[in-house]
Amino acid sequence: MPILTLTSDIGQQDYLVGAVKGQLLQVNASYNIVDISHDLAPFNISQAAYVCRNAIKNFPPFTYHLVLVNLFEQKPEQLLLAYHNQQYILCADNGLLPMILEEQPEMVTSLPLDKSATKNTLYCVRVMARAVEKLHAGEPLTAIGVPDAVYMDRTPLRPLLGDNWMEGQILFIDHFENIIVNITHDQFEQQRRGRSFKIIFKRDEVINSISETYANVKEGEKLALFNSAGYLEIAINKGNAAGLFGLQGFSEKSGNEQTRLFYQTVRIQFT
Repeated sequence: MPILTLTSDIGQQDYLVGAVKGQLLQVNASYNIVDISHDLAPFNISQAAYVCRNAIKNFPPFTYHLVLVNLFEQKPEQLLLAYHNQQYILCADNGLLPMILEEQPEMVTSLPLDKSATKNTLYCVRVMARAVEKLHAGEPLTAIGVPDAVYMDRTPLRPLLGDNWMEGQILFIDHFENIIVNITHDQFEQQRRGRSFKIIFKRDEVINSISETYANVKEGEKLALFNSAGYLEIAINKGNAAGLFGLQGFSEKSGNEQTRLFYQTVRIQFT
């Protein structure tokens, strides 16, 4: 029974998520459909990449991941079908694929779209579902669509580095309003080199230690830890960090402005 995951910025307010699942089940009623999230911030490629990257790697080999995020950033002519680390990813040609993988995929093919078709979300899902069904039936990826596709590349959002500092952007704010920053534990330790540090945000808020759990500090106190995905997280024990500190996540629009708002960044100073 094939496993298909769904990730989107559609939301849960209307019929569309249900309609997407209905289209998939019309192709194969035995699909095991797993929702990753449908509540991603609209059009936020960086947030989608973070969520997909850290969910996908936990699934069994040969799972099919349908990512319905920012499908229509530009007039679509193709969808992408990639194979990497024993996982299949299907998504729009909008730069998301290399951001999810943080490297070039092992194999990628183009799924051309019918020029005469009405290119809405359900049409794109049907194209993806037909590709999945062919793969599940044993057809090689190179026989589905156009092999070695040329696709949009987009550089993953990485922290800025200096001799005595590093600066990350807020990628995601979770259900508890904990703040996830695009600094991994490995990146932190490589830049730290055994030195003392201060995590600085919101101009005058400072944290100078890394906790193992939220319970390492008293209820209502702020802390920093590395979450289960290995990313820096700023939180308040049983509190609302993003709301209390007025912090917001990175967006492509604000990232392209000449001046990036301070509250979107977290700086670590080493001494």
